[in-house]
Amino acid sequence: MQEIIKISNLKKIYEGGVIGIDDISFSIYKNEMFGFVGPDGAGKTTTIRLLCGLINPTDGNADIMGYDLRKDKMKIKDNIGYLSQKFSLYTDLSVDENIEFFADIHGVKDYKERRNELLQFTRLTDFRKFYAGKLSGGMKQKLALACTLIHKPKIIFLDEPTTGVDPVSRRDFWKILSDLIKEEITIIISTPYLDEAERFNRLALFNNAKILKLDTPAKIRESLHKTVIEIVCNNIRSADKALKENTNYEIQTFGDRLNIVADSFEKDFPVIENILSKNGIEIQDKRIIPASLENVFIHLLKTKKTELQQL
Repeated sequence: MQEIIKISNLKKIYEGGVIGIDDISFSIYKNEMFGFVGPDGAGKTTTIRLLCGLINPTDGNADIMGYDLRKDKMKIKDNIGYLSQKFSLYTDLSVDENIEFFADIHGVKDYKERRNELLQFTRLTDFRKFYAGKLSGGMKQKLALACTLIHKPKIIFLDEPTTGVDPVSRRDFWKILSDLIKEEITIIISTPYLDEAERFNRLALFNNAKILKLDTPAKIRESLHKTVIEIVCNNIRSADKALKENTNYEIQTFGDRLNIVADSFEKDFPVIENILSKNGIEIQDKRIIPASLENVFIHLLKTKKTELQQL
């Protein structure tokens, strides 16, 4: 696989000593859909802004398509597209006019055929005369994507593109992105949603300006050498409270179910059953389920916290 981005000891410290990203190193391959996944403030946006040349690193460097991040910013910018978290297009311009404006910025002369292709691709042809400010959240993101793609970039950076978008539009947006891979565009996306992380070829789990884990979704899930026990019971809140007060298990609530990360079913289920029984809680169903990315992320956070407490 061909490296298209190689990041080496990249670090960003803002004024006041706030660490935006702390000494990260990894590579992204050509034609890959790569995810930056983590909560707000984890370092995802800082990393994207650094790689786009919008802010300068405090230390470290990156090679992007053979160009030096520090020395060749303009050459890099000519070959990338960037979609920011906040909708940044012109609300008083039409869909057509916004794309035309971005074509002009990037020096694209014969843009009309490309614009028509992008409107069809993003399902916006019927809305081309609409003002951008009148579009729904999902349509605004599709328009922003079309503007990002007008100059045929080799890499696109999308910073939380589905935040605040309704579920149907989110699915449609992901379908559009998966079709983009066929055009040999490398896609780098940040998201706080762990359910979206399953869509990536590889992903980096971010927290507190560092990368906790980097691999394929399957390998990250397999890295949790624990058993996940799912139980259904008659009082989920009380069960959650009782287990957290009396054990050190990692416990997550999903609707009417509890996911309990334990060493083994044989050893730990009798303990769980005994605690719940003492609290008058009846287990209605139980099973072992595959680990999710959320299970792994919570486990990594707990492990990191324990390590820091022991220092």
